[in-house]
Amino acid sequence: MKKLVLMLAAVSMAASVSAQNLAESKTFDNFYVGVNGGVATKTTGHKWLSDLNPNAGVRVGRYFTPVFGLALESNAYFSNKPWESTGTAVRATNTSLLGTVNLSNWFGGYKGEPRSFEVSALYGFGWLHVFSSKKDCKVNRNEYRNRMTSKVALDFAFNFGSQKQFQFYVEPSINFAFLGKSHLSEDTGYGYKTGEQESQPSYNIHNSAVQLNAGLVYKFKNSNGTHNFTVITPRDQAEIDALNAQINELRNRKPEVITKEVVKEVPTVQVKELTVSDLVFVTFAQGKSVLTAEGKTALNNIKEGVHVQVVGTASPEGSNSWNTRLAQSRADVVANYLKSRGVIVDEAVGQGVQGATSNRLAIVHVK
Repeated sequence: MKKLVLMLAAVSMAASVSAQNLAESKTFDNFYVGVNGGVATKTTGHKWLSDLNPNAGVRVGRYFTPVFGLALESNAYFSNKPWESTGTAVRATNTSLLGTVNLSNWFGGYKGEPRSFEVSALYGFGWLHVFSSKKDCKVNRNEYRNRMTSKVALDFAFNFGSQKQFQFYVEPSINFAFLGKSHLSEDTGYGYKTGEQESQPSYNIHNSAVQLNAGLVYKFKNSNGTHNFTVITPRDQAEIDALNAQINELRNRKPEVITKEVVKEVPTVQVKELTVSDLVFVTFAQGKSVLTAEGKTALNNIKEGVHVQVVGTASPEGSNSWNTRLAQSRADVVANYLKSRGVIVDEAVGQGVQGATSNRLAIVHVK
């Protein structure tokens, strides 16, 4: 009991550590789907490279944290070797519910995006069903056609793609079939003899198969536009309040010269001084590029026919590539709204992360 309590405490600690500092995960975030295939053979009683049984299957799963997840997998097995023929193209199917543990993230931590190479452990239980079109086939007995199974596996995975949304893995595993109550020296129809054993289920090496599969996984896009967990940098509330106060101060300050930069003196060209009154600030929610009612109200103060320049920015949470796209998206949504009101947008650019605070802004410079 003490060992069980310690194990559960370790798992709970790992779950809390892996979940900290992550962007909020919605109900349908972090799902994936994949296909796999390979060969299996009996663990004992023959040469491993003989009587290979090909299989193919699908896997659907969800990561709840960068460490822990669940997967539903179903595989079809096509060969009758070394067992008695059942007279069907597909001899059996095995459907399993598997718990997954990303060992690389557990022991190495999650840095904001998956590693190029990761190792994961899988364990779970399943249900094996054997098909048969022969009336005299031994597996037609009810106690042999359906069996509880268990799978233990390791995934050696390679993540790739522009956002590492794809994963290729190689998976060695051992699969056990729980044969139920023993029958003295009786052939089960699976190719094993139960012998003088105690009642099942039990992890009997003689009632198992080793399997080597390879698979390809696609991770669906999440609600924030990424395909993996996003790490956020916790912000002190005082820092956020100070930033908001600074923005409000700039908005309310009387027009004054902020900066003036002349690259080259050209006497015939008049350079307009940039003042606070020429700037309009539009704020966004974290990870979003949707205009709020307050943002539209601020933009409505810009008159039709004037020229503007729009600059989008992002805060430090998330990867650089994601923040660059987010900043451009914020600039574009502001520019499109202004164009719909007759404002002339000379330029709309995204500047990515600006500074070390929560700069989720689009800044409009009215020329």
